[in-house]
Amino acid sequence: MSKSTVFWFALAGFLLPATASQALNAQNDSGGDPYAVPAARMVVAFAEYTRWPSDPRLFQLCIVGSAAHADEFRNLALADGRRINARRIAATAVDAASCQLLYLGEMPADAVRGLTEKVRGKGVLTIAEADPQCRSNAMFCLQYRAGLLSFKMNLDAISRSGLKVDPRVLRLSASKGEI
Repeated sequence: MSKSTVFWFALAGFLLPATASQALNAQNDSGGDPYAVPAARMVVAFAEYTRWPSDPRLFQLCIVGSAAHADEFRNLALADGRRINARRIAATAVDAASCQLLYLGEMPADAVRGLTEKVRGKGVLTIAEADPQCRSNAMFCLQYRAGLLSFKMNLDAISRSGLKVDPRVLRLSASKGEI
């Protein structure tokens, strides 16, 4: 199966509404949170289709704030076998040298914007869990609707990140900004 085909199947798997049994299984597997497994898959897909200036063999995923859907972020891996090591850190400990991915949970909006500004241009992929309008300047903002997890992309944040995001991801997002 080609990488392109895998891409479309992977992203379609969490962008399409879940059946009742799938939602129940995901809820049971993740302690009652139907979005935990899809959020983990989405984080992997974002990493899979992003290119860093120096490709890390082990990705560090830093989780900041009260992240309601990050329970399944352990033992994540990309298709090529590279691992994602997830760890919760304090906002004051965020450092571009030690985080390739930054997952921003529930926090005051100005704190989230401060963190996205701190890592801007330093090769850190930023994902906001609780910013449906994508105002935090995170690259990706998760969107929750009944039985559906999708995302918005902030094109300005992506262009200033120092990373290259596969253009096919644009087709699947509700973009914030001009295309």
